[in-house]
Amino acid sequence: MKLLKDRILKDGVVKPGNILKVDSFLNHQMDIDLINEIGKEFKARFADCPITKILTIEASGIGIACIAAQYFHVPVVFAKKAQSVNLDGEMYTTKVESFTHKKVYDVILAKRFLTEQDHVLLIDDFLANGCALLGLIDIVKKSGATLEGAGIVIEKGFQSGGQQIRDMGVRLESLAIIDSMSDTSLTFRE
Repeated sequence: MKLLKDRILKDGVVKPGNILKVDSFLNHQMDIDLINEIGKEFKARFADCPITKILTIEASGIGIACIAAQYFHVPVVFAKKAQSVNLDGEMYTTKVESFTHKKVYDVILAKRFLTEQDHVLLIDDFLANGCALLGLIDIVKKSGATLEGAGIVIEKGFQSGGQQIRDMGVRLESLAIIDSMSDTSLTFRE
């Protein structure tokens, strides 16, 4: 997606440790016009799928998933990283390690929001080592729902997550795949 790649080159900041900061337009401050185009692109790429739910993980994927959902006309469900007093009933649970936070979370989702009748599209902002996506895939499997695919805004193609997900047979659509990053340059896969 050229619009996204151009924005990454313009406003993205590469930090030590293979961290790409896109917080000025994607996952802290959000450029809604750009994210709207991202939502349209996900709809175009998954137009052949009978999506009934979009599933993401808190927090950065929620805004992107919500805007994409308006094109699919389906609800968004998000897995939570913490138990709270307003969660009740039976839960799906899995463990997810965050690449950026270097922390393992017990991720939970109320069973009533994902059933075997659902056809699920996973949406997230980044794919690096694949831990968050693997956790969401685990929740979909536990629910008995049909996993239609995963839409990722930015994939770090030089890390193992994308290949691991593809090797599982999951349809993975990444809008920008970064082949390499350094303090002075960033290259995309074509």
